[in-house]
Formats: sequence, structure tokens, C-alpha cells
Amino acid sequence: MHKVCSRLYGPSLFGKTDLWNSVEVCVKFHKEGGVLCQKSAVKHPAPVLPQIPPCDYKPDPYQGMSKDRLLEIRKHNCNPMTMKVTYYKKPVFINQGYMQWLWDVDGRRYLDLFAGVATVSVGHCNPKVTQAAEKQLRRLWHTTPIYVYPQMQEYAEKLVSLLPDPLKVVYFTNSGSEANDLAVLMARLHTGNFDVITLRGSYHGGSPQATGLTSNADYKYPIPSSLGCHNTMCPDVFRGLWGGSHCRDSPVQTIRECSCSPGHCQANDMYISQLKEMFATTVPNRIAAFFAEPIQGVGGAVQFPKNYLKDSYQLVREKGGICIADEVQTGFGRTGSHFWGFQGHNVIPDMVTMAKGIANGFPMGAVVTTSEIARSFAKGVHFNTFGGNPLCCAVASSVLDTIKEDKMQENSADVGTYLLTELAKLRDKYEIIGDVRGKGLQIGVEMVKDKATRDPLPREAMAEIFEETKDMGVLIGKGGLYGQTFRIKPPMCITKDDADFFLAVFNQAVLNYMERR
Repeated sequence: MHKVCSRLYGPSLFGKTDLWNSVEVCVKFHKEGGVLCQKSAVKHPAPVLPQIPPCDYKPDPYQGMSKDRLLEIRKHNCNPMTMKVTYYKKPVFINQGYMQWLWDVDGRRYLDLFAGVATVSVGHCNPKVTQAAEKQLRRLWHTTPIYVYPQMQEYAEKLVSLLPDPLKVVYFTNSGSEANDLAVLMARLHTGNFDVITLRGSYHGGSPQATGLTSNADYKYPIPSSLGCHNTMCPDVFRGLWGGSHCRDSPVQTIRECSCSPGHCQANDMYISQLKEMFATTVPNRIAAFFAEPIQGVGGAVQFPKNYLKDSYQLVREKGGICIADEVQTGFGRTGSHFWGFQGHNVIPDMVTMAKGIANGFPMGAVVTTSEIARSFAKGVHFNTFGGNPLCCAVASSVLDTIKEDKMQENSADVGTYLLTELAKLRDKYEIIGDVRGKGLQIGVEMVKDKATRDPLPREAMAEIFEETKDMGVLIGKGGLYGQTFRIKPPMCITKDDADFFLAVFNQAVLNYMERR
């Protein structure tokens, strides 16, 4: 260990004000192996790492295949898509996880701020959930809904108790894509209508039906998918045509100015007018459904004006449609203020789809709806072999208990708000950080060439910052239509010390990029 002068840390670490603003402070660092930056014509001091917070957990030594062999099999025996979606120029080879930490095969520890794409809700191998899984494994792994077993009914009752009336009937699936597929089918059966509306930039899954709902060209193939799906303008108050300085339900607002009077949002009015135009020009007079994520996930943690969903739901219902909240990424306390993302919009949907954090990484999904809509679905026969099996229900039940007992929703609000406000200080410091947004631990940091144009930071530049953040010990995600947004969606057990570590690392990665540029 040695001391150097740096500008890395923010006020929380030192109890001083505005230390982001170029005030030099003395901090302890340690170096770790690996190339941490690229060479440039200008000589810079070797990058240094903020010290990672302590962790008492000791992972098992890795004794498996070599990294070269793992990559060889991945390239030749796994579908090429597996390599295409592999993160980083130098991939991370994960061996073990515990709570907010991951260890690679070399024993290096990483702070996981992406949680298996917002999936590990209560922490990797959370002891309480692990114990519940082990107990159920010794009793009964699998049987199907053709029999009555207590785990499904016990979990169904516990889950729907967390949803408002009349959302009290649940059907279990294996994934979010499957849940959204099923939601479309149920909406069309119940309404007798066909057309479905989603928002541009949305992501609703990778199955054939769900790719039709999805509005992002990266996930589209040149084949027919989900006839009858349409998308309307995304009410993105940072990048969109209209926005302002107090549009969204977040501790951090955009840098855009507006002249709206209190309680009124002109941007919302304009985006609603676009939806009305779609009703007038694109779809029949009666529609089946309107799909929306309370905060867009893959789209880059995009938030809408506060009344957008409320106004949209009213228009959709006037057209005979069902309002569907895709809570695959926002559910289970992640947004902090509420257990479900839709509650932050002061709406009650007709149907809620969920997955990911529902079982902390165990494959599971669900559709919750009203008894009336559920009866329309029961007119035919639909069977799911694995949906709601004893093991997944036991795990998911333990997840709900853990969120409540360990106050993880409250932690999401506390640590998430802290992260957002500190990241906003970095936005004010760096020209290339255009927007910081989100609620709780559903956070997006949108990168731009400059704040005036809001043009997306090129993918190559994003990759540099992304790679360097990883090399300094933090794993985050990427998203947005142009790959321009860093996504921060960690396990809900992270601490403020973890947040400080990330803030220091991210600050250094951006600073290094700016100096190279």
C-alpha cells in the first residue's frame, strides 16, 4: 500500500463538500495486475485502483478447465450468438459468487453492479435462499401442476398479497419472454382484439412473440414476428423531442430547461399527443393491449413524465385495450419507493408480468391478472411443464421473505438515491456524461459526445470506459438504442461503501478516457 494524490473520491468518503470539483485529496490505493489503460501520445501516471471494500467470504479455488479451453469450447460448440453477447474484449471468467461479489477463475474479486442483468435480487448464493433451495431439493425437485403440491399455492398466495386488487390471479412461467408471450395471448383472447402497442426503445423478450413487442432493431430478425404489434414514440425526457427539468419521478432531473407551471408537464402533453395520433392513423378503433415497462430496462433506464402512464392507460382503456406492466426488471422492490414500478406512476394495470428478480436467478416468471381476464384464458387448455414447480416456488418464496426481513427494498431506496445524487455530481463535472436517471437501484448513466447536441458517445468510446471499469474491479451493464447508456442494477444488498468504490472507479475510468481523448 502507498499514498498518492488523486481526485477520485467524492464528499461521502471524506466528509467534505464538492470534492468532485477538482480538489486534490490524499487517498490510499493498491495496484492489481492487468492493463488498466491504453497508451497515448501524452504520458500519464499509471492508473491506480481505489481499494475494494473488504469481504470476509473466501471462495473455493478454481480447479476446472483453462481459460483458453473454455473459450475454445465457447467459440466452437456453443451457438455463435453466445460469443456475440459476451461482454468485454478480455472476458471475465466467473467461478463463484456471494451476495454483491463475484470471483473469477484466478481468484480476483469484482463488485457486481449488473446482477446477471437485474436478476440476482437478494445477492449471489444468499444464505437464506440457498438454505431454502437445499431443503426443497431434499424433498421434491419437480412435479407438474397436474398434481396439487403446497409450494405453488403457498407462493401464489404470498405473491398476490403484494399486489393491489383486482390483481389476484397468477400463472407461472419460466422466463420474462414467456410471461410476455402469454400476456399477449391472454389480452387478445379476453378483448377479442388483436393489435398491441409498445413504446420505442422497449425490450420485452427474445421469443418470437416478444421480439415483435420489442422496439429495438438490434433484437430484430428479417422474418415475420408478432403481426399486429406497433410502437409509439418513447416519452424520453432527456433524448426525446420534448423534455424538461422536473418531468420524472427521480432524485435527479435532466439538464434540459422548461417553463412548465407546477403540476403541469408540457412534454407529457406532447408525448400523449403522439399516442393519440397513433390511435387516429395506425391501429383499429379497438385494440388488445398496451405494454410498457415502468422504467425501460434494456432501453437504458429511460423514465417517462410522471403522468404519462396514467394518461396512456385511460386512452388505451377507451379503445378496449388491456394495460400491461412489464415488471421483469423493475419489480420486487428494486425501485425503492414501491415494491412494483407501476405504483410509482399511480396506476393499476390489468396485467403484470414478472421474472428475473422473482427467484434470484432461478428460472421463473409469472403473469398476474384479474379473475375476469384469467377466466377468458381458461376457455382453452394451456399447460406449462416447469412453470411453478416445487423448487422454483420454494426459492421464490424465500426471496420474498428475504426482501422483507433484510429490508432490501428500503436499502434500494437509500443506496440508490445516494448513488444517483453522487453520479449527478459527475454529470456536472464531465461533458460526456449527459444524463443520470432512475429510481432505487434501477439506474442509467447516458453518455454523450457533448451536452449541447446530446449525440450518443460512440460505441468504441463506451467500450473503453466499460473495459476499464471492469479492469478496476466493477461490473456494470450497457443499454440504450445506441449502446450509449451504462446500466447499474446491482443486487439489492449493496452498501454505501460499495457505492463509493464504484463512484471512485467510474470517475477514474471517465477521467482516463477524457485525458486520452
